[in-house]
Amino acid sequence: MNHLPLIIKREYLTKVKNKSFIIMTFLSPLIMIALIALVAYLSQLNNDKKRTISILDETGYLQDVFQNTENTTYTSLNGLSLKDAIELVKEKEDYGLLYITSAQDLDDVTNNIKFYSEDTPSLTIISGLERRIEKRLREMKLQKDGVTLEQIEASKTSIDIAQESFEGEKSSKIDNVVKLAFGGIAGYLLFMFIIIYGNMIMRSVIEEKTSRIIEVIISSVKPIQLMMGKIIGTSLAGVTQFAIWVVLGGVLMVVVSAIIGIDLSQASAPQQEIMNQAMESGGLQNAIEDGFTAIRNLPLINLVIAFMLFFIGGYLLYSSLYAAIGAAVDNETDTQQFMLPILMPLILAVYVGVFTVIEDPHGTVSTVFSFIPFTSPVVMLMRIPFGVPLWQQGLSLILLIGTFIFAVWFAAKIYRVGILMYGKKPTYKELFKWLKY
Repeated sequence: MNHLPLIIKREYLTKVKNKSFIIMTFLSPLIMIALIALVAYLSQLNNDKKRTISILDETGYLQDVFQNTENTTYTSLNGLSLKDAIELVKEKEDYGLLYITSAQDLDDVTNNIKFYSEDTPSLTIISGLERRIEKRLREMKLQKDGVTLEQIEASKTSIDIAQESFEGEKSSKIDNVVKLAFGGIAGYLLFMFIIIYGNMIMRSVIEEKTSRIIEVIISSVKPIQLMMGKIIGTSLAGVTQFAIWVVLGGVLMVVVSAIIGIDLSQASAPQQEIMNQAMESGGLQNAIEDGFTAIRNLPLINLVIAFMLFFIGGYLLYSSLYAAIGAAVDNETDTQQFMLPILMPLILAVYVGVFTVIEDPHGTVSTVFSFIPFTSPVVMLMRIPFGVPLWQQGLSLILLIGTFIFAVWFAAKIYRVGILMYGKKPTYKELFKWLKY
C-alpha cells in the first residue's frame, strides 16, 4: 500500500501545528518590518538634520560656490583669522569649518583646503564640497586660458550609447543590473530555502531516530516513502510559511507607512542631496524609464517557469542529501563532517553567479556551471534573464532531474540502514558500505 500521501500529510500538519513554527511564522515579519522601520526612521532623522557649515576663503575664488540647501546653510567668515574662525564655529556649535588657504595661483589652491569639525564629517558632505570646488576651479582655469563660460557650457557633452540586438530589440546599460537583480533574487531565495528547510528535514529525521519512533514507523512504511514524505511535507510547510511572510510583510509595510508615518523607502534610498542632483540633471528620470524598459525586455514567462522547475529540482536534490545525513547520525553535532560537501557547491554557485554571470553570462565558466546539477539551480536562474537558449535550459533541467533521481537512490540506501543505526559515529567508508546492503 502506498503510504506516501499519509506521510506527507502527517509531516505537513506536524510542522505547521508546531508552536515554534507558528510563532516564527508570524513573529519573523514583525521583526523584519520593525528593523526596516527603525533603519528608515534613523535615515529620515539623518536626512532631516540641519547643518551649518562656515566658510573661510582667503583666496576669494570660491566665495559664491556654496549655495544654501534645505538642510545645509553656508556662512562666510571672511576677515577672521583661522584661530578666531575655529573658536567661533565651536561656540556656535556649527557642523564644521571649510578653510581655503590663500594661494598664488589656482594650482596651489587644491593642496590648501581643509575641513575642521568636532566629529568625523559625513562622506556625502565632503564629496559635495569637493564637487563644487572642483567645478569652480576647472571653470576658472579655462577662463584664464581665454575660454568663456558660454563656451564651457556649450562644450559639455553627454554620451549614452544606444544598445540594440541584431533582431532589433532595444536595451540599455541598466538592463544588466535589472537582469542580475532578478537572477540574484531567484538564486538567493533558493539558497536560503535549501539552508533553512533542508536543516529542518535533517533535524526531523534525527529527532525521530533518537526517540526510537522511527522503529515503529518503519515496520509498516518503506524507507524511501518515509524519506520522500518528509521532504515533500516539509517543503509544503516551508512554502506555506513563505507565503504568509510575503502577505503579512506586505500588509505590515503598508500599515507602518500609513499609521506611523515612516517612509520605509528611506531605509535603502540614497542621500537626499544626491537624489536632488540626479532629478535636476534628468538622470533619475532617464534611469526610471530605462528600468521599466529593462523589465519589459525580460523573458518573464520563461523566468517564472524556469524558476519553479529549477527551484523544485534544486531543493529536492539537496533535501534528499540532508535527509540522508540526518539518518546517518545520532545528533546535530555529528552532522558537521557531512555538511561541508553539501554547502560547498551551493556557496560556489552563488560566487560564480555574482562574479561571473554579470560579466559574461554566456562564457565558458558560466555555461559549464549552469549544467552541473549541484550548481545549475542557482547559476542557470541567474543566466536566464540574459537570454539562454531553451535547449540549454532543457538539458540542464534533465541533468538536474537525473541527478535528483540518483541522489534519492543514494540517500534511500543510507537512510534505510542509517535510521536503525545507533551509538556510533559513521565515517565516509562506512557510508560507502551501506550502499551495498
